Amino acid sequence: MNEKYSTTDNITLKERIEAMPEDTILFRSDFPQYHSEYVGSVLAELTNDGVLVKLSQGIYAKPRKSRFGVVLPSVDKVVQAIALRDNAEIIPSGMTALNALGLSTQVPMNYTYLTTGSERIVKLKNQQVALKRGVPKNFCYGTRLIALLVQALKALQQRNIEDSDLQTIRSLITKEQDKTALAKDVDMMPAWMKRVVKPMIA
Repeated sequence: MNEKYSTTDNITLKERIEAMPEDTILFRSDFPQYHSEYVGSVLAELTNDGVLVKLSQGIYAKPRKSRFGVVLPSVDKVVQAIALRDNAEIIPSGMTALNALGLSTQVPMNYTYLTTGSERIVKLKNQQVALKRGVPKNFCYGTRLIALLVQALKALQQRNIEDSDLQTIRSLITKEQDKTALAKDVDMMPAWMKRVVKPMIA
């Protein structure tokens, strides 16, 4: 059999995937050295055998297995894997950002991320993930906290900020270790957000 269909360094594609650690996310496009039909057949076989779970078109996971059953990777981990594959940056936005920072306890059914990569809708089981093209300014922050906070506050809006939200933000600011980058980032925030956050780092 042609090596392109079967082996690399005497290890079959099936064996390579079976040897991957649990919680791995993989894409059909991860194996360009093999014929696409062969890759599809191996992925289908391993999915039927319960080794893999198909998350979306062309996206698979090798799930963790606990005494409670199969544990799939989080939406955020899947999106991070997509961004890594695309060599793109991503930031949660809207309700997704609020939830990520603990400013909302409502778990979104649909997730939204800004990306420097291509726009797309990814359907993950019963959840939908929207990757929207973000302007460069969204990705200029040195700390993930402020990049997230800008998106969260934009969704929350100034008039809806409550004391409990301020307490949560203050706690997050206190835990940020890179104080120099934090101060620079706060200075780059939109004016009304800067007025809210800057007193917390003084």
